[in-house]
Amino acid sequence: MAAFDIHRETVIKADPARIQALVDDFHQWQQWSPWEGLDPAMERTYSGADRGIGARYFWSGNRKAGRGDMEITSVTSQAIGIRLNFEKPIRNTNQVTFEFIAQPEGTAVSWRMTGERTGLMSFMAKLMPMDSMIGKDFEKGLAQLKAAAEA
Repeated sequence: MAAFDIHRETVIKADPARIQALVDDFHQWQQWSPWEGLDPAMERTYSGADRGIGARYFWSGNRKAGRGDMEITSVTSQAIGIRLNFEKPIRNTNQVTFEFIAQPEGTAVSWRMTGERTGLMSFMAKLMPMDSMIGKDFEKGLAQLKAAAEA
């Protein structure tokens, strides 16, 4: 198995609570998620809590968007934890963490995803590191989260 840890961060000129509100409510992800525009016809379903622990988001879209679900598993004043399950194009479960640290110039926000690539994906990790595949999406998402939070 090939473990991976993808991490990106930025500073957003907004209060941590403002930024957290955009992350712990899956309905808000359409404003900033880098994957929301992959399929204009993507189907979305929300269940569980409206926001925070127990909130769930299911999506099903074209080949680029794939299919899967997310559930918020932990929330503190400084972090949000999410279990991310992919069904398509490749079945996998990862852990996602957003951290929010207040600073004089705003809030330091970090986005991290950890997991393991198994089977054929483990072999492919040698040719195509996860950071190369997903890192740019995290950068785009953080830039869009920054724009939404600072608006």
